[in-house]
Amino acid sequence: MDTTQNQDKIIVIGHRNPDTDSICSALSFVRLKHKQGFANYEAFHADSINPETQFVLDYFGIEPPKRIDNVKTQVRDIEIRKTPGVDNGISLKHAWSLMQENNVVTLPCVNAEGRLEGVITIGDITKSYMNLYDSSIISRARTKYANILETIDGNLVIGDAEKIFESGKVLIAAANPDMMENYIEKNDLVILGNRYESQLCAIEMEAGCIIVCDGASVSLTIRKLATEHGCTVITTPYDTYTTARLINQSMPVRFFMTCEGVISFSIDDYLDDIHEIMVSKRHRDFPILDADGKYVGMISRRNLLGAHGKRVVMVDHNERTQAVEGMESADIQAIIDHHRLGTIETMSPVFFRNQPLGCTATIITQMYREANVEIDQKTAGLLCSAIISDTLLFRSPTCTPIDKKTALELADIAQIDIEDYARRMFSAGSNLKGKSDADIFYQDFKRFTVNKFVFCVAQISSFNADELEALAPRMIAYSDTSMAYHKVDMMFFMLTNILTESTDLICIGGGAAQVVNQAFHLEKTDIDNKATQIIHLPGVVSRKKQLIPNLMAALQ
Repeated sequence: MDTTQNQDKIIVIGHRNPDTDSICSALSFVRLKHKQGFANYEAFHADSINPETQFVLDYFGIEPPKRIDNVKTQVRDIEIRKTPGVDNGISLKHAWSLMQENNVVTLPCVNAEGRLEGVITIGDITKSYMNLYDSSIISRARTKYANILETIDGNLVIGDAEKIFESGKVLIAAANPDMMENYIEKNDLVILGNRYESQLCAIEMEAGCIIVCDGASVSLTIRKLATEHGCTVITTPYDTYTTARLINQSMPVRFFMTCEGVISFSIDDYLDDIHEIMVSKRHRDFPILDADGKYVGMISRRNLLGAHGKRVVMVDHNERTQAVEGMESADIQAIIDHHRLGTIETMSPVFFRNQPLGCTATIITQMYREANVEIDQKTAGLLCSAIISDTLLFRSPTCTPIDKKTALELADIAQIDIEDYARRMFSAGSNLKGKSDADIFYQDFKRFTVNKFVFCVAQISSFNADELEALAPRMIAYSDTSMAYHKVDMMFFMLTNILTESTDLICIGGGAAQVVNQAFHLEKTDIDNKATQIIHLPGVVSRKKQLIPNLMAALQ
């Protein structure tokens, strides 16, 4: 995956437990940005898509947005240095040159499939010079003649560059031929000068390779003998001292690289999870692998300091408690909402649009018109559906004349009968057949905090009074479970009848009913001291405008 594209991507997402407005507004905003030429915007949703919203998407033939469980910063969101992977057979000298060229201290070694085999560091190369090795180290490292040629700027006179020097020691033939016979053994690599007798002696002693220094030429006789004896002949412009000093640099990095216990991270790892590992290790660089385990690049501890979170646009919410997990580390680009102002904080100034309207989709529609961008039939269907849902087809007190006018205009573009379509949409949302208690409970669920009080409110709306009545005991039982799980003080569930424009409010938790009594100025005889009660609230259909403000005022 191209990490650069991922860094450019902007996530457009609504609140947790998304409703129709949350998802339709996210999709419509992305469609607007695409028409304006910004292809890097992409819609996502948190948690499950409820049946009402799914009906809308199916009706207009629109693919649902992708699901994302959090927007925590991942390795893919930060700058990954594209240090090229190298073959483990390259020489130490070549590795050193690559480090200098790329200004790095670590090189990843990868195979032909791009999978990480190990790492070679500048420290590993330094040790190869400082440690005292025996004279057979070159052969034990199984060094290719090609590496030797590269390291000493050699010229291959006789032999095969791809052949491996795999047995024998390295020595300098500084003595006369009589003395050489005492220490040259079969397969040795002999560094010598331009003396014919020394070259002849080394070949006759079955040396595996002779390196002729100082740019000296090699006679035809020596070449012929070398060919007959299978001896590799190399010439180099360097003197014997320099050649002997350089030759250790020809060894392949595989002999010195770290293979076991290499600490690498996945491109999908969260920075929170790898931070402690990175700061506790002395390594400066860490390899990054993709989802298939292939090498991508390197990151360092310094990358953590300048890490920027995922770029996010929040729609239909502006509170951290409503936001998907990890929003505190996100780089928020914009907020488009119609709710009260909450507790979200941003790292820098952002585009913020909040209007006292009944639906975020109404604001998105205004943005289309302000940008002179045509609203196509499918987008109109999304926007209209969101307004119908949030305003309960204009029955909610949150609905404004602007919402209604906008929805009717969008219905014409979408070519729908708004009354008939609304009934079908609401019926799909309140169809409880085959649904678990959890599916119903979390279909439209939000969490709120007032001072030290934490409470949750869920809601389901329906045209069917019998269906709502049958649902009450199930939601009472499940509310107890949910309350313990979320560790809140109170839990409320709104059973809202769209036709009668009223709500039966399930109140769970000590003092919950008393708070409702105070919030709506009910007679004390209307409630008792039971921990769980159902209170009928005529004229109450809106959680946002009617229930939540009153509950908050009572709790404060």
